Amino acid sequence: MTKTLKFPVLAVCCLVAISAAVSCTNETRSYYVSPSGSDDADGLSEAASLQTLAEAKARVAEAKRKGYEGAVEVIVGAGTYYLDEPLVFTPAESGNPDAPYTIRAAEEGQVWLSGGVPLNLHWTEHVGGVWKADVEPAIERIGALYLDDRTLVRARYPNRQNGVYPYGGYAADALAPERIARWHNPAGGYIHAMHSGRWGGMHYRITGKNTDGTLAYEGGWQNNRPSPMHPSQRMVENIREELDAPGEWFFDADSNALYYMPEQGRLPNDLTFVASRLESVVELKGTAETPVTDIRFEGLSFAHTEPTFMDTREQLMRSDWSIYRMGAVLLAGTERCAVRNGTFRQLGGNAVFVSDYNRDAVVADNLIEDIGGSAIAFVGSADAVRSPSFRYEEFVPAAQMDTVVGPQREDYPADCIAQGNLIRYIGTIEKQVAGVQIQLAARIQVLHNTIYHVPRAGINIGDGAWGGHLLAHNDVFETVLETGDHGAFNSWGRDRFWHPDRAVMDSLVARHPEWILLDAVETTVIRDNRFRCDHGWDIDLDDGSSNYAIYNNLCLNGGLKLREGFYRKVYNNILVNNGFHPHVWFENSGDVFRNNVVMAAHQPIGIKHWGDTVDYNHFVSEADLRKSQDSGIESHADWGDPKFADPAAADFTLAGDAKAIAGGFKNFDMKNFGVTAGRLKQLADKPEIPPLLLADTNQLAKEEAWLGGRVKPVETLGEQSAAGLGDIKGVVLVAVPEGSLLAASGLKEGDVVLAVDGLDVNTVVELRKAEAANRWKQRLELSVWRNQGRQEVVLSLE
Repeated sequence: MTKTLKFPVLAVCCLVAISAAVSCTNETRSYYVSPSGSDDADGLSEAASLQTLAEAKARVAEAKRKGYEGAVEVIVGAGTYYLDEPLVFTPAESGNPDAPYTIRAAEEGQVWLSGGVPLNLHWTEHVGGVWKADVEPAIERIGALYLDDRTLVRARYPNRQNGVYPYGGYAADALAPERIARWHNPAGGYIHAMHSGRWGGMHYRITGKNTDGTLAYEGGWQNNRPSPMHPSQRMVENIREELDAPGEWFFDADSNALYYMPEQGRLPNDLTFVASRLESVVELKGTAETPVTDIRFEGLSFAHTEPTFMDTREQLMRSDWSIYRMGAVLLAGTERCAVRNGTFRQLGGNAVFVSDYNRDAVVADNLIEDIGGSAIAFVGSADAVRSPSFRYEEFVPAAQMDTVVGPQREDYPADCIAQGNLIRYIGTIEKQVAGVQIQLAARIQVLHNTIYHVPRAGINIGDGAWGGHLLAHNDVFETVLETGDHGAFNSWGRDRFWHPDRAVMDSLVARHPEWILLDAVETTVIRDNRFRCDHGWDIDLDDGSSNYAIYNNLCLNGGLKLREGFYRKVYNNILVNNGFHPHVWFENSGDVFRNNVVMAAHQPIGIKHWGDTVDYNHFVSEADLRKSQDSGIESHADWGDPKFADPAAADFTLAGDAKAIAGGFKNFDMKNFGVTAGRLKQLADKPEIPPLLLADTNQLAKEEAWLGGRVKPVETLGEQSAAGLGDIKGVVLVAVPEGSLLAASGLKEGDVVLAVDGLDVNTVVELRKAEAANRWKQRLELSVWRNQGRQEVVLSLE
């Protein structure tokens, strides 16, 4: 059973002198910190405040060493505190449930803990609009440079363009020989490239030039499904010769000189620059045997950490992920510790990393934005896993399999909560990231978070070990913006029982069905969420994901996918403008898909067995129902207008007389998604609500925008004759502007689209539904009528 955290209200007995040796546990000792304080003061009042958090921490540690057992609070005054080293808390500094140790802002949002160092610079004009300053005292490197509320752009090619994905712009010629020849000494530069399948990104450090003029570099270990670089989606940075755009910078470590091209109207000597210095700001470091307990951080803001993408290399149990166990806040070996009401901004890597043994950790009501890595990660140790395999293609032979259920050690997060966080604009550097990442963990609750504008999944579960998670009331949208073949929610389940070879898998499951739940011990529940993914699935259960209950979810665009796995019960969901994508199911999977409202025909791939039940669903189109019934399923399904209350206002409640209600569908709350804290609700965006694709025919016959062009159905004899068609059918491309996706794939004005990925299309609604069903592939295979004949055209969506 999941534990519920209860934080008692503590009475403040008095302020006690630091020399006190022993105290009652209902006492609270307060220390004050402010930028104007002095570390020679006693810190026991605002008038005698300390200047640094490190000194306050030392005073608390000394009091505890002398036997003080009461509660402690460190009250931090407004200002920015630049740390020389991370604040590392050990088990000896722990609080306890009745006397916690709290570090809090005197004014929420006004206290910044910085992992950077402000630079004292004197700028002089250099050449070509670039200014130069010597950095004193000398520093070894600058991984990130911060100005105001922005992370500045390192000199790069191509130049950054807002709204261009991935990387804010990319170029196939980023590594062209003629470009490399321009670089005098590229050592210390970086290559950022997408995975060839767009399954995240990879990063390389340039070490110099080879004798043949090509680049020498190392890296690429950031993705656990290795591949060559994407042939075009790549960029380079930290190259001096590419400093040619306002806002770019370059640091020459050899001469200790910083170069910067200011934006128009801004003089560098009027600005304050902060260079990254630390990878983390706060670290709690204990063990399962001796944990750090009952330390809380409240109302603090964290900024200016070092990018860590080259350290992201630890493989994660056959998922596609590699990780680096670090964040601005690191919890490792803790019990009942919390990070609340904070802000995480301008970070080079992860925000909060909950690593290995942790129990009852809380990450709640934080704003997390503009960071290079993931927002919140709960990741256990591989040492806790029985019969571990670390790569997709690896497998422990059956004869050597440890078949004891569950973990073998306690080095993993359990009974932890990520609640009420606003997470946006993450993965600015790394692309295999998530708003909330869960792997090798148990009973993690992900509740009332709003997550959007992310390069990959909003929420990701990397394996089935050990399940029991609850994902509820989250609002997740603008996802998979820079990658592909993924979901707003994504999971893998490459647990002990799973094998990448289908024949071996079938044989193992037939002989050992009990192995399916060796790791996925407890059911993971996904309910009462709102998801939207425009480049994949709204809910994507991939590669063996097993033991899930999925209900009461509103899916706004990408539909729901269940790939090979077992014991998934999916019911009472609404799949707007899309439907159900079952892929390569196993015999006797036990899967259930029933009483859902779907707006497209089922899209099976490699299905020979239909699990326990695929029936009783409600379709909005008779044609979609009949097509699905052709597979021998849905004998009790129905179709008709779902009678949504007010879809334009995001209310998809069904009317009481809707057929789906009579068939067993039950309405669920449409107003309880996302963050609940007042300050975060004011900041949070809402997902775009798509126009509904309800009609089987396009009765108005008007032209509509599509992928940068304009289309309409072929409806008249004149249009049939003009195209040379034998029948009135298809959708004609009325306008194909230069620069559109249509034009880039070779389509022309007057082409008639007859089918998309084998699905006939005769209306714009059918065209859009076919696109939605196949967009996850990042391409559409079109059958096009052109010049009196049928042609096949691949339409790239990248």
